Amino acid sequence: MKRVILFLFGICLTGALLAQPAKSRVKKNNVTANKAETRVDRASLMFPTAVAVPENVAWRRDVYRSLDLKTDENAALYYPVEPRGGDQNLFTLMFRLFNTGKLPVYKYTTDGVEDFRVENRSKFKEFLDRYDIYYEIDGNSIKVADSDIPSSEVLSFFIKESSYYDQYTATYHTRVTAICPVLHRAADEFSMDEQKRPLFWVKYNDLAPYLSKQMIMTSNLNNASRMSIDDYFATNKYKGKIYMTTNMQNRALQDYCPTDSAVAKEQKKIEKQMTDFEKNIWTTPVDSAEIARQDSIAAAESAKSKRSKTTTSSRATRRSSAATVEKKEKTKTTGSSAPRVSVRRQRR
Repeated sequence: MKRVILFLFGICLTGALLAQPAKSRVKKNNVTANKAETRVDRASLMFPTAVAVPENVAWRRDVYRSLDLKTDENAALYYPVEPRGGDQNLFTLMFRLFNTGKLPVYKYTTDGVEDFRVENRSKFKEFLDRYDIYYEIDGNSIKVADSDIPSSEVLSFFIKESSYYDQYTATYHTRVTAICPVLHRAADEFSMDEQKRPLFWVKYNDLAPYLSKQMIMTSNLNNASRMSIDDYFATNKYKGKIYMTTNMQNRALQDYCPTDSAVAKEQKKIEKQMTDFEKNIWTTPVDSAEIARQDSIAAAESAKSKRSKTTTSSRATRRSSAATVEKKEKTKTTGSSAPRVSVRRQRR
């Protein structure tokens, strides 16, 4: 009987041992899949800088901007081109975080709108192969030399910016919610024209804990003037042109503005709408349609005032002309009358 019990116990123990590696592999895969999210959450706890945009706000406007890194306002995000000591530019930081799995990265879709679903996640090796970036495989890790990181070719960034009014705190905010680096590269080695190739989208909240630790120089006159990249975005030090807004038709400005001048005019219009809302936030209803209506009324009153001034000016001109003609006629009449006779005393 003891032998039977020991035999059955041995079979159960063997089955458990054989099944254990499979469970371990499943557990390991689950841990690997959630590794990036765990690291991001831990970094967020250590550096709680990012503030999510509330969903239930009274008013919100989302715009997409293009930041040109060649301009003085955005140059802090581009230099140094290659890492120097503890200094590195924004794309190099994002590239390294992507390589180590600390930063979730999402593919850039054809419509240009960010898609943060899990199935749209991008893999680092596929990204390197797609954009011809040289790398070496060392065991389970991928190594890319600093000189092979194409940070010098990333000459612009796309950002999604949300401006909103929080009725619970009675405050107005403008925050960056997503970032996309844009590669400027010729189509082939014989071409001189550069093409813009957006690389991927990143949630700003996932990146912010690392941006708060990366310092950049913000002045050419005062080299001691430094701030974190997170503070740079939080204080809106950047400058970029609007190329798209969140709308029902999902259209970019170039889709309904036929010329460059029309695009520039539309950009100024959108900027003015947002500025006017912020200025008049305490006196006007929180309704973009109402703001547009008031703008049209103001434009009509301005045109009416101009017409009134023009009418008054024309009337004054006619009166002046009539007075001039009348004066000339009087002068003419006086000149054609009999000559005057001067009577003087004569001595007798």
